[in-house]
Amino acid sequence: MILGLTGGIATGKSTVSAVFREFDIPVIDADAIAHSVLAPGSDGVDQVWEAFGDRVFEAGQLNRKALGHIVFNDADELKRLTDITGPLISAAIKAAVSTYRRKHANLVVLDAPTLFEAGYAAKTNEIMVVKISVAQQLQRLMARDDLSEDQAESRIKSQLPLQNKIEKADVVIDNSGSVETTRVQVVEWLDKMGFIKTPAEDSAG
Repeated sequence: MILGLTGGIATGKSTVSAVFREFDIPVIDADAIAHSVLAPGSDGVDQVWEAFGDRVFEAGQLNRKALGHIVFNDADELKRLTDITGPLISAAIKAAVSTYRRKHANLVVLDAPTLFEAGYAAKTNEIMVVKISVAQQLQRLMARDDLSEDQAESRIKSQLPLQNKIEKADVVIDNSGSVETTRVQVVEWLDKMGFIKTPAEDSAG
């Protein structure tokens, strides 16, 4: 089974991913893959140079902050970037899924903030969405990335609205409370789906 894990920026997907890893369930991190396809010397970086020029480079290195400032404030520029990175990320995800399938993993989690926007949802069996309130999302993003309110809002608005994702979800995890409260929800889902056994089930078996 491939579980698509998504939510809005800064809603807490990494918190949920950590629970899956706790039970040795493989997690494919689309953000990490997106970072790797723009690693120094990569084909992705060469394509970004051709598309954006030296305005996003400093001393020959990609300035991710400058690139982010451009694409999160201009939909056309964002599309230009995703047209470059999208195929590279998709190919890397496909390779990772194939690797885990060969290892006979019962469950593979695809952690992708743009699960719907990039078309990855069609490759999954179920979708889990992590939610928090709009106010919490804004505050967490500002604190996490050291952004102004306007900058944080522009990043949030660049994504599909969280409510739209919730409406398409098979399961919703409420991450507005404590980490432990979030963990309990994920463990309950894993237990219900038969991917883990509770202590009571172990003793009964």
